[in-house]
Amino acid sequence: MNDFRKKVIKDTSDKKKNNYALDIGKCIKVKDSLKTFQIIGINERKKICWIREWPLNFKSYKTFELATNKIILSTFCQLSEDNF
Repeated sequence: MNDFRKKVIKDTSDKKKNNYALDIGKCIKVKDSLKTFQIIGINERKKICWIREWPLNFKSYKTFELATNKIILSTFCQLSEDNF
């Protein structure tokens, strides 16, 4: 078995173990917070991602770094008329 195939199998088992997939654009819930956040960047090697609060406040919003082990749930971002 080549190295690439081993990496894919390992990555797949890690995703099942964590029970969520991290993708740019997805919304997440974070430990110790009732708010929803959206992923805007991922660094898998450092196990961090950059997030912003959802729904997005177009007047001002802050992005910040978060360790991926702080994520407890990954979901799709819900849009409502209040977002526009």
